[in-house]
Amino acid sequence: MSSIFGGGGTSSTPAEFSSSSTLPKDPNARKEAVMTSVRNELALANAQELINKTNEKCYAKCVTKPSTSLSSSEETCLSRCFDRYMEAFNIISRTYTARLAKERFEGQV
Repeated sequence: MSSIFGGGGTSSTPAEFSSSSTLPKDPNARKEAVMTSVRNELALANAQELINKTNEKCYAKCVTKPSTSLSSSEETCLSRCFDRYMEAFNIISRTYTARLAKERFEGQV
């Protein structure tokens, strides 16, 4: 599975699907339960990848001489870098969501 962040991921079967007794009997309800679970799994995978990529980028930028501990300037740099990535992600996410909502609304009119 690839994501908007450009990396691959691993796929696993969620525990909810290991037994057919946990899924609703109604086919539509079953489909919706599966779709909800898949959406949740994708959201979790994307969040994990965002954090991993952010950590990699910020570490490469802020930790110039790796040692057994971080200096205070490295800690500050890492914190600010992570905050900037999260702020940018939130702005992009809100803008993208608003654009999708606008397109859906315009498609209904």
